[in-house]
Amino acid sequence: MRYNRNMQKFGDRLRNLRVEQGISQVKLAKEIKAGQSAVSLWELTQREPTLSKLVALARYFDVTLDYLAGLED
Repeated sequence: MRYNRNMQKFGDRLRNLRVEQGISQVKLAKEIKAGQSAVSLWELTQREPTLSKLVALARYFDVTLDYLAGLED
């Protein structure tokens, strides 16, 4: 399923971006006004972020929405 593959890419990319920048899930959550549990669930692909949270993540990490979604490299 393409959906599952894209969600897995999103979770992996989010985790990689966060780890590469050396920030915790707690810090990221505070920066984008979300809960730490939400960030964890996104990384584990157990929950999808809202569009507003996706935009906040893309802005925070200075990447495109397409990159986060796994649609481009």
